Amino acid sequence: MNIITLTAEHAEAYRELRLEALLDNPDAFITTYEQEKQQPNPINSTAENLDSKDTSTVGLFNKERLVGVATLTQEKHPKFAHKGSILALYVTSSFRNQGVAELLIQKVIEGAKDLEIEVLHIAVVTNNTPAIQLYEKIGFQVYGTEHRAIKLKDRYLDEYWMELFI
Repeated sequence: MNIITLTAEHAEAYRELRLEALLDNPDAFITTYEQEKQQPNPINSTAENLDSKDTSTVGLFNKERLVGVATLTQEKHPKFAHKGSILALYVTSSFRNQGVAELLIQKVIEGAKDLEIEVLHIAVVTNNTPAIQLYEKIGFQVYGTEHRAIKLKDRYLDEYWMELFI
């Protein structure tokens, strides 16, 4: 397995995995599968996002197949530039419980250190016990709960806000 920073050339593989993520784990993402499918020029916009200077996305490949991703963003305002967030973490189901998510997060942490980020934030729905346990294993701690953070058709989801000082 190989972890690399994704670029525009990985847009099709990323898009395929993103659609899978939205179908398989809809509660874990704000964007819905339907919204993502309706995006005009999806490969072009995905390529632009992967080449953006505002984010960095790492991906883990098993042979030629992209099986996991995680995105790092850094706050832009100078007084907040010491903070970053991990977004869009996803590992395909057949590669879960094999340490892939932890490897991706560790790679993001390395990238954050290179950017002189001092604290990383991540949000996770409160009923996603495996993700919470993973983040706690890495050293993240809950610093707040946002009640009714996500509104679905028939219910709300709460989110924990977690932080890691690096």
